[in-house]
Amino acid sequence: MEDPNEAIRPNFASEEYHDTRQQLIEDGITADQAARSLAALWTINNNADKERWTLKQHQERLARQREEDEEEERLQQLKDEQEAAHLEERKKNKNKYALLVRGKVPSDPTILPAQYAMRKLKAGDHCELHYFTNKGLDEAKASSLIAEPDALVMLPSADGMHSWVPAAAVKDPKAAPVIKDKKLTWEEFNEAAPRMISMM
Repeated sequence: MEDPNEAIRPNFASEEYHDTRQQLIEDGITADQAARSLAALWTINNNADKERWTLKQHQERLARQREEDEEEERLQQLKDEQEAAHLEERKKNKNKYALLVRGKVPSDPTILPAQYAMRKLKAGDHCELHYFTNKGLDEAKASSLIAEPDALVMLPSADGMHSWVPAAAVKDPKAAPVIKDKKLTWEEFNEAAPRMISMM
């Protein structure tokens, strides 16, 4: 159906509509009245066509809008499902999606105190600051190079049971004596305190 708003009213007084006018003239009206009557009938029909056209266009717009809304809703639902699946995947495989922190390669040497001192810290026992001074770290480094890595020593635990622990985690009785905390110099204290805190 063409848009009736663009329709042009024909000239009913022309020769093309002679036969149509003639039928009205035979009913007793003049040619001029017949042409005006035909024009009025055309206008009435055209107005009715315009109303039908407007209604049809409105219904088509509503149908298109409904289809677009349904498509948008379907896409949103699909997106929500994909996000939910992605979140579930992230929960299952946390390591796969762990954020990588881009940092500089550390240039300072790794500070590793004696395993004996670390075992005391983990157990919550008093640990002398001496193990975290430069001298104590040097002793730990030297003893780790000498000790067998797989050697084990049996030690009694607090509940009376015996357990095997790595030899490096036990204080060597032949090692240099430990300096008591109260006999440390201020320089040694300033070396040891931050290192001990960072290891806790």
